[in-house]
Amino acid sequence: MTFAGGALGMLLGVVISFIISAVINLPFTISVSAVALAMGVSGVIGVVFGWYPAQKAAKLQPIEALRYE
Repeated sequence: MTFAGGALGMLLGVVISFIISAVINLPFTISVSAVALAMGVSGVIGVVFGWYPAQKAAKLQPIEALRYE
């Protein structure tokens, strides 16, 4: 899910930057390292913010988890 969000964000960023570069007459380039960094950050955020709450919930007793809601 985070990779899909990262890919959608990159697609939106590419489209917006293409439009801006066409309007102000600048060359349009996409850096492979920027794409890799964006996907890596997106993946790390997804893992961290998915894994931490899951670990926290796994340590609770089921009755405590239900009562906490």
